[in-house]
Amino acid sequence: MKRILLAIAIVVGLSTAWFLGSPLFLDRSVDEGLDFLMDDGRVDLTAVMAMSEAERRSQMDDIMDAAAAAPDSAAAEPMPGDAPRVVAAGQFVDADSIHKGTGTANLYALPDGSWVLRFEDFRTTNGPALVVYLARHPSPESAGDVTDGGFLSLGELKGNVGNQNYVVPAGTEISDYHSVVIWCELFGVLFSPATLTRT
Repeated sequence: MKRILLAIAIVVGLSTAWFLGSPLFLDRSVDEGLDFLMDDGRVDLTAVMAMSEAERRSQMDDIMDAAAAAPDSAAAEPMPGDAPRVVAAGQFVDADSIHKGTGTANLYALPDGSWVLRFEDFRTTNGPALVVYLARHPSPESAGDVTDGGFLSLGELKGNVGNQNYVVPAGTEISDYHSVVIWCELFGVLFSPATLTRT
C-alpha cells in the first residue's frame, strides 16, 4: 500500500514540477499579423467591427497606433450659402499627449435659419471611427464629461485635416450645446474638444 501511495506521490510531484517548470524550457511562439490594416496602412473598420468586443479591447492600443500612423485624410470644403454669421467659436485643443487637435470650430447661422459647424485650419490625430459631436459640457476633459453631459452626433469626421462643414440637424436647441468634440466611437475616446464661446 505504501508503495502505491509513494508511486502516486511521485507521479503527482513530477507532473506538478513539469507543469511549473516546463515554461522555462519551452517557447510558445506567436506571429499574428495586424488583420485590421489595409494595404495602404489605413485601419479596416469592417475588420475591426467584425471582432468581438474582447478582441477589440485587447488590440485597442495597436488599432489606435495604426490609425494615428495612417496617412492624413484631407477635406477642403467651401462655406455654403450667402452671408453666414458666426454665432460661436472655439479652438481645438489636445485631449491628452496622444490625442491632439488644432484649428478653429465656428458655428454659423445661415440666412435660412439653419446652422452649420465649420472647421478651419483643422488637424487632429487620426483614429478609427472618428465622429463629430456637439456636447453639452462646456469644456470636456474626459470621456465621462462627454457621455454623462449629453451630446448630439453630427456624423463621421470627413477628414482629420482641412476645412470642413457639418450641418446641424433642424430643430436643434443650439443653446444647449457648449463645445465641439472629436470622438472615437469605436472605443469611446475623446480626441480633441473645442469650447464654444458665443460671439
